[in-house]
Amino acid sequence: MFDRPLKILLVLPLYGGSLPIGYYCANALKELGHQVEIFEAPEFLQAHTALRSLNIGQDKLNSLEQSFVQLLSQAIYAEAEEYKPDIVLAMAQAPLNKILLKKLKQDNIVTAMWFVEDYQVFPYWQIYAPLYDYFFVIQKEPFLLLLQNEKQTKAFYLPLAADPNFHKKQELTSDEEKFYQADLAFMGAGYPNRRMAFRTLLKYNFKIWGSDWDGDELLAHYVQKNGQRISPEESLKIYSATKINLNLHSNVHADKLVSHGDFVNPRTFELASMGVFQLVDKRELMDEQFICSTLKNPRDDAELAVFESMEELQENIIFYLKHPELRDKIAANAQKRAAKEHSYVHRMETLLTHIKENTPDFPKKIQSIEWDEKINPETRQEISALLKELNLAPDVNFETGIQALRKKNTVLTPTETALLFLSEWKKFYNA
Repeated sequence: MFDRPLKILLVLPLYGGSLPIGYYCANALKELGHQVEIFEAPEFLQAHTALRSLNIGQDKLNSLEQSFVQLLSQAIYAEAEEYKPDIVLAMAQAPLNKILLKKLKQDNIVTAMWFVEDYQVFPYWQIYAPLYDYFFVIQKEPFLLLLQNEKQTKAFYLPLAADPNFHKKQELTSDEEKFYQADLAFMGAGYPNRRMAFRTLLKYNFKIWGSDWDGDELLAHYVQKNGQRISPEESLKIYSATKINLNLHSNVHADKLVSHGDFVNPRTFELASMGVFQLVDKRELMDEQFICSTLKNPRDDAELAVFESMEELQENIIFYLKHPELRDKIAANAQKRAAKEHSYVHRMETLLTHIKENTPDFPKKIQSIEWDEKINPETRQEISALLKELNLAPDVNFETGIQALRKKNTVLTPTETALLFLSEWKKFYNA
């Protein structure tokens, strides 16, 4: 699809749910053959957190946090100036401010954000969406219409996915099996609807994993590891050891336990990719991704077992605990669908295709290195060997070659030193 590998600067958030998704995207883009530079915002998290330990008022704290984001934006711009990407791809909550986005637009660098959040819960999109060239979202109407009509934004629906290289069933030791095993388990944060819903499930061999469950005496006995945060690696062990992985989408309102919302969360795709069984609440956009089955309307080719009320959840738990062979069949079907259609490679391919189809002359052509015929054969041979050592093609772009050379940790040869000097001279001359 592209004449050359794209140079992509991927900007991560300081923390949050889109952080691991950012790493999955980076791996997918590399798998597609593109060059990816990651702005590691999480490395600045400790400094950001330290601001909140200061004994100051909220107004001053807000001002300092805004200044901190401005500093990060300047760092991102400095990296973009050096790296010269074709695209700056930001994950949700990434620290790009308005000034930075305007600068990137002036520099003719394509910008995109994958907003993997609920637009009703996180309203910052209203300010930032129009500043991006492309805004990818996990919800459809009315969000897309709001973006396209009111905000004049190039918005595109892009559902979440899984990384099959990571999200796969784990072989557990006997000790791990004993520690993680459960008939019914949930891994995630303690949102209000989940707290209320799970109080009806205490008669089962039930384990709750994740954070933000404190203050609930009824659930305290079921919360594992004192409510510690669970790493993505450990979550795979939990899913692998559980007979029924409960997947109840979050809702900030406790009066609506099963929300019937629109977007499909990442856990749905991750559990499917692993080939483990899940019970998931029905979502409006779910039928576009998987074949869904209920006890009232069962399907032989089912890929997900879904429920639409707490009563149905209870019925499903009782039924599927008695039918392990059906659990395995549905999980296997889901795994096949996830591998075929729902990986981050699929999503990044769709994202880049959309940008290419809607951006004239993308990506911009760049001149390849052309070595003067007067260069002596020995130097020419040394340069060819260097490009081969750096895993670069003979006609690689000069700046790309220099970027790769700067990352070498060995002592520089005279030719390598000369190339770096030439790069600095070129910058000075252009300025």
